[in-house]
Amino acid sequence: MQPLTEHVADVLVIGSGAAGLSLALRLAGHCKVMVLSKGPLNEGSTYYAQGGIAAVFDETDSIASHVEDTLVAGAGLCDREAVEFIAGNARHCVQWLIDQGVLFDTEAGTGTGGENDERAGRHADERYHLTREGGHSHRRILHAADATGKEVETTLVSKAASHPNIHIMERCNAVDLIGSSKIGLPGTRRVVGAYIWNREKERVETCRAKSVVLATGGTSKVYQYTTNPDISSGDGIAMAWRAGCRVANLEFNQFHPTCLFHPQARNFLLTEALRGEGAYLKRPDGTRFMPDFDERAELAPRDIVARAIDHEMKRLGADCMYLDISHKPADFIRQHFPMIYQKLLTLDIDLTREPIPIVPAAHYTCGGVMVDQHGRTDLDGLYAIGEVSYTGLHGANRLASNSLLECLVYGWSASEDILTRLPSIKLARQLPPWDESRVDNSDEQVVLQHNWHELRLFMWDYVGIVRTTKRLERALHRINLLQREIDEYYSNFRISNNLLEVRNLTQVAELIVKSAMLRKESRGLHYTLDYPDMDANPQPTILHP
Repeated sequence: MQPLTEHVADVLVIGSGAAGLSLALRLAGHCKVMVLSKGPLNEGSTYYAQGGIAAVFDETDSIASHVEDTLVAGAGLCDREAVEFIAGNARHCVQWLIDQGVLFDTEAGTGTGGENDERAGRHADERYHLTREGGHSHRRILHAADATGKEVETTLVSKAASHPNIHIMERCNAVDLIGSSKIGLPGTRRVVGAYIWNREKERVETCRAKSVVLATGGTSKVYQYTTNPDISSGDGIAMAWRAGCRVANLEFNQFHPTCLFHPQARNFLLTEALRGEGAYLKRPDGTRFMPDFDERAELAPRDIVARAIDHEMKRLGADCMYLDISHKPADFIRQHFPMIYQKLLTLDIDLTREPIPIVPAAHYTCGGVMVDQHGRTDLDGLYAIGEVSYTGLHGANRLASNSLLECLVYGWSASEDILTRLPSIKLARQLPPWDESRVDNSDEQVVLQHNWHELRLFMWDYVGIVRTTKRLERALHRINLLQREIDEYYSNFRISNNLLEVRNLTQVAELIVKSAMLRKESRGLHYTLDYPDMDANPQPTILHP
């Protein structure tokens, strides 16, 4: 066995994006919080979010309208109570973010992204510049130019890193949750801590905690093409499933319609706000095609737009379609999309003069670990917030810019519940150390790399934008074979980052495929040629361990 290295905290937060850090900051005035960051603090989906946060800040808009737009985008599968809860708490949660120092663009200062703005110069009566994105009936997207996530994440990181009650561990993976049954505690099963892979010290450590919060993001790395950073490997969903928690709606994987098609920038996202400000989708010959698919054209929800692009690419045998905003004034484009403009220039593409080659790419996981309105899972003391969770907000398709909002609202609601319960919870005594006395160092890393590439390729081909029962069956067969190989590898060799990720990705792939096989209809993000019609009485797809 390894020498014992144990950490102790009131609350262990696994994940360092908007969900995890907002919760940590809300808790830190009352208890000791440990935040686990899989990579560098900024390296998560929040940092790369371009569009913004949906919330009703305009007097012509209403919470009821935000609710209705969300329900329509969710294609009849949203939980209305959850939608009303999140939309109804949007403003005060976004205001909390503003109070932390996040600078959203105002009508007087559009396009700064907070970087050139004098923070002390803001006035309370300034109106926020609100954009409109696909599926929204009003302009309600607060943003910091086209780099909202960067502004949010850097502000929260700065606050958390300097807080005396928050201990941050970077480059550390959670391996598995530790339940009370593992240490022989009687009564209701609850989480008492977690095993942690410290990549810099190359050892597994333990953390004892009264509560554990999963804020690990989604699973988009299970696909060959994704807009997400490398850390999005479904870790939280896989860990929760192994610990005995239910998951729901994992067949609904959102493919962002407009990812840059370029060999030097395979996962660069072109924000939906481009279409919100008038960009057109075009075929290689320069003709528009979205009006042929939906009366909302480029402003249709993402599932419709992604399928239309996929359809045209396959019909024409084209490698990509094109996004064109060059008909707008150049100053307008540079002011509203400075980050995208500069990035494309480094690739010799001028956003103000030419169309941009695009393809759909895996972007967001609409399902996840089942939780209630406080983020509580099936296991006492375990919470899940943000993209890792299934709240009922997104249904069969997420409405643009509702994702960061969900992180903030559940960061608030989970923190309230945790603080209420903490005084009655006792820390478990010493946890069992990690035992790797019967494993060796691997000299066959090529096996992991092969499994990794094979998994992502067949998930893209068989469980992508358009599916069939036969493709799903083939995918499940391959997953079962991979799982046997990976389980054997996991039992015999020491842990590595690649091993942990491919283990979790394979587990999540199985859950995605089994969910998709249970849905005998086409709805939202799940489109199957074998069942092209919608069921009259749709229900969430729930898997039990």
